[in-house]
Amino acid sequence: MNRYHLVHTTEFHYDGPVSESCNEVRLRPMSDGSQSCLSFQLTTTPPSHAESYEDAFGNQVHQFNVLKEHVHLKIETDSVVLRLPGPEISAQATLEQVDSAREELREEFYDYLVQSNYVPHLAALGDLISAAEYNSDGTAFGFSEAASRFIHEQFESIPGATHVRCSIEDTLRLRAGVCQDLAHLLLGVARRRGIPARYVSGYLVPLRTDHSDSELDEVIVGLACHAWVEVYIPGCGWKSLDPTLGKAVGSGHVRIGYGRDYGDVVPVRGVYKGRAGQRRSVDVQLHSNVDGEGRGQPDAVVAAAAEETTVVHICPRDCALCGNHCMWCQSFSRSA
Repeated sequence: MNRYHLVHTTEFHYDGPVSESCNEVRLRPMSDGSQSCLSFQLTTTPPSHAESYEDAFGNQVHQFNVLKEHVHLKIETDSVVLRLPGPEISAQATLEQVDSAREELREEFYDYLVQSNYVPHLAALGDLISAAEYNSDGTAFGFSEAASRFIHEQFESIPGATHVRCSIEDTLRLRAGVCQDLAHLLLGVARRRGIPARYVSGYLVPLRTDHSDSELDEVIVGLACHAWVEVYIPGCGWKSLDPTLGKAVGSGHVRIGYGRDYGDVVPVRGVYKGRAGQRRSVDVQLHSNVDGEGRGQPDAVVAAAAEETTVVHICPRDCALCGNHCMWCQSFSRSA
């Protein structure tokens, strides 16, 4: 078992006063069969009162409003998570069995089989599907593993290669992307083959070893925020795969939320009143070797840091009524 202390800080600095800031965050780690969220605290500056609810995918969502004028907003979450060993792969459903259960799977896992905004059903995925079938053992999980491994080998993981609204069409064209893009690509391959698959957002805690892992180091540069995939195997349940690392998901993966794609689990989403532009910065501190009171060891800070970025509003839905701000945006924004 591994116990982690996570502090996630998002800050917005505005060019001028803004008001009526309405926000929602999905940053509370999940509690399920392989991890338990022992504590969670959300604080904001200026202070606010947060309310929570569970969305349709089972994620914990916190909402808060800052109504008075302000030029700076800080959102900080503090969590302690216990990561438990995951179950071993048991029943090995074949691809033929998945095909025969297609109608039943579609009825139960409709949202995880149909196309979504970031994961359209593209004919161009056919080559990836064929390659995964050829290199698999004929089982549904073996196919998914082969697809994840192929994506890892054939597509470069490059921080900044894409932007938040890219779809798998862009990833296929560039042959590169960030963890979000590679997860979307694996979702597309699995769903086109009839295997239910869901997007997972969370953190990747680099476990200390005697040997440096350069691929892991590259991922950690991307804030330690991470994304991977879970596929549903009949008779076995949900199983996790990480196409960015090309490895199975391990005890260093901490889950925050599930969804059809990134759009369902955006960490921070909100709108505000005012015409001021804004700069955003994100900092993630991950502490391992946490004691019973949630304190990390002095040398346990293993990740930090994002450079400040400016976000300009480009409404992905061309909302006629969005005015200066749009609730469908992936983050705080202003009109271009």
